[in-house]
Amino acid sequence: MNITGKHMAMATAAALSVAMLLSGCGSTGKAGGSGSGSGTASTVISVSASEPQNPLIPGNTNETGGGNVIDMLFSGLVGFKADGTAVNEVADKITPNSDNTKFDVTLKSGWKFTDGTPVTSESFTKAWSYTANAKNAQLNSSFFSMIKGYDDLQKDGLKGDEQLSGLTVTDDTHFSVELNESSAVFPVILGYSGYYPLPESFYKDPKAFGESPVSDGPYKFKSWKHNADIVLEKNPDYNGNFKAKNDGLDFKIYTSADSSYADVQSGNLDVSANIPPSALKSFQKNTKMNNYSKAGSGTATFTIPQSLEHFGGEEGVLRRQAISMAIDRKQITEKVLNNTATPAKEFSSPMTSGYSDSLKGNENLTFDAAKAKELWAKADAISKFTGTFTIAYNTDGGTKPIYDAVVNQLKNNLGIDAATNPVATFQEFRAAITDRTMKSAFRTGWQADYPSIENYLKPIFSSSAADGKGSNDGDYKNPAFDKLLDEAAKASDLDAANKLYQQAEEILLNDLPAIPLYNSNANAVFGKNVKNVEPNWKGVPVFYEITKE
Repeated sequence: MNITGKHMAMATAAALSVAMLLSGCGSTGKAGGSGSGSGTASTVISVSASEPQNPLIPGNTNETGGGNVIDMLFSGLVGFKADGTAVNEVADKITPNSDNTKFDVTLKSGWKFTDGTPVTSESFTKAWSYTANAKNAQLNSSFFSMIKGYDDLQKDGLKGDEQLSGLTVTDDTHFSVELNESSAVFPVILGYSGYYPLPESFYKDPKAFGESPVSDGPYKFKSWKHNADIVLEKNPDYNGNFKAKNDGLDFKIYTSADSSYADVQSGNLDVSANIPPSALKSFQKNTKMNNYSKAGSGTATFTIPQSLEHFGGEEGVLRRQAISMAIDRKQITEKVLNNTATPAKEFSSPMTSGYSDSLKGNENLTFDAAKAKELWAKADAISKFTGTFTIAYNTDGGTKPIYDAVVNQLKNNLGIDAATNPVATFQEFRAAITDRTMKSAFRTGWQADYPSIENYLKPIFSSSAADGKGSNDGDYKNPAFDKLLDEAAKASDLDAANKLYQQAEEILLNDLPAIPLYNSNANAVFGKNVKNVEPNWKGVPVFYEITKE
């Protein structure tokens, strides 16, 4: 999931998650030690947030401004405990066939949407088909590319209500999913927000629904004042794994990390997970607030679109490698980020199963100014670069000092003209990227959608996620990379899959469709009277656990 500022945490081995799901375990246990759900009377927790890019529709949300809200509103077949362990949520059982190409799903009975209508098999199959259908132009479409019938829903002339042929409904609580390929990790992928169900009311008026969603999760929607706040209240009918210990959440919209930080200090905001650069040296020593800073699994990158002049073909690969080698990541993480981040060694994170700091090609992420200039000169021999290399970023994410440092290093270490292109809000910034009107390199990053190394690769760099069908914002396409992803999906076990994913990463380390910068800690500050604030496996505070004295 595309991120706004800080990054995310702890991933549990996918094999363990799958084993739990397939055995039907976890269907009644409480995630993260949730209790009865009874919070202090009228305890609403205020949290810093950014304005969502789009209306609150699961299939069309792939950034954290909307994603954090949607994750509290909806429940899918599968959910994740704070440590990343997968548990059945709306699903009672998910049963695979012998080669993991078909999954039979049994739903728990009695699960309802907040409008009182039942959550049925079609609540899932129709929602998934709507998202997959190209006519509906949903950002999470590519997540369904592994389901049979996906290609048919990418054709011209569709009405928008065509269904994925790989989905078969038996009755209200039983349906099956047929895949195009084997995927042992599919039950974990089902925990991603793009797979959440939708009520029948959605299809009558999707636009109105996005402004006032009907959901089935721990909270229900109360109000959305654009660019001000989104208020949720506890869903009294929710009986899943993640019951709220507070009475509601108020996601307050900020365009400045300094403002949200100041509001926590003054007692006007309960929690902020966006620490301004000006406070990175001091926030852990600030006695006016509580805080945490823990190892995270989020990634910070910037993407250079394949369509950008001088960055295609062999010339483009040379320039990307030169730019990457001209960046002193250690200096940025130490001097700008005050050791709250770790220089990137590859495209995933040290918290993820399958991570390796010794992949072939990771020397391209090592600072070497002389080599960088040599590579740039080789590219100039193919076609001379003139003008300014520009990187865009959103100013409300607190990353100005980072990108100022990056462009200064490019000017000093590579000897080229480089500049930043600040965009006022994350919403405007992401809209320009999604519309492909951004004509420069641009800031990117990733908050994991589900705990698997695959999530750092396929949704961001596969051909099926390009051209607006997913999060491949630079429209990178490499058949060799895609083939390795397919082989990994069919692997017999997690170790075999990870080896293939690592080979796929080595292709990325050569091509560098995005330039990895660092893995950041999960950081947050919260009021002295605010309790039980801890990061989950993504590095996001476990909102439903937070209480106040």
